Amino acid sequence: MAPSPAQNLTDDLRLAHLMADNADSITTSRFRARDLTVSSKPDMTEVTDADLAVEEAVRRTLSKARPRDAVHGEEGEDTGWGPRRWVVDPIDGTRNFVRGVPVWATLIALMIDDEVVAGVVSAPMLNRRWWAHRGGGAFAGKSLMSASPIRVSQVATVADASLSYSSIGGWVTSGHGQPFVDLMRDCWRTRAYGDFWSYMLLAEGAVDIACEPELALHDMAALAVVVEEAGGRFGNVAGERGPVGPGALATNGVLHDEVVRRLNTPVEAGDDDLEPSVEIPRVTPEV
Repeated sequence: MAPSPAQNLTDDLRLAHLMADNADSITTSRFRARDLTVSSKPDMTEVTDADLAVEEAVRRTLSKARPRDAVHGEEGEDTGWGPRRWVVDPIDGTRNFVRGVPVWATLIALMIDDEVVAGVVSAPMLNRRWWAHRGGGAFAGKSLMSASPIRVSQVATVADASLSYSSIGGWVTSGHGQPFVDLMRDCWRTRAYGDFWSYMLLAEGAVDIACEPELALHDMAALAVVVEEAGGRFGNVAGERGPVGPGALATNGVLHDEVVRRLNTPVEAGDDDLEPSVEIPRVTPEV
């Protein structure tokens, strides 16, 4: 009998965990380091010596363990070609890392024929890791040996939903600004947990909707498989499945079609959502 797809991916998932272990050692040793080197890339986003060291370490491991596989990383040039491609974001949440905020993670994913089949999200300062592979379910814990299965919520209405996002600014210029603000206003609770954390909280059932208007493949690949294996749906703002952009939208599945419709509802005449005066909902203090 031929091994199942889940069994075929076991070794790849173990390798991803080993690479995440190494990444955690690098990032934690450089977090809040006085001599941390920070520079700007051409797109004006920050990159640190830790970002570069993690990606270099992952690529070095893959060159030995999976020499025939392609690699796509945030910081380096694409290498290799073929149906198997590793996608790496060495530090998702670099701005948090630079400012000493402990909410950042290394994202490692494997794609086969452009489908994300395995992913690991490791946030060492949160003492938390999430992972999944196709057909194998989604899990969270400190390591493979201390894993608990995770599952999205069953919240069925926007009025009862918790929504997490990254920032308001990107939505204002995305063409979806007013629909997004309207969605925020109608949700039970909104918080900007941001970056990877929004989607992992969704996979655990603590958040019901997570979305951002501008993300790249390396930002989304590992998140997508975890969310979907936890029972949710992951796609772009237009409703297309997968880490294809523009932007990302993940839900518990129950709310997905309605949220896609809401975000793509044209604004009425006179409501130009490119204007910086988009109404921001009033925040009610927590009780």
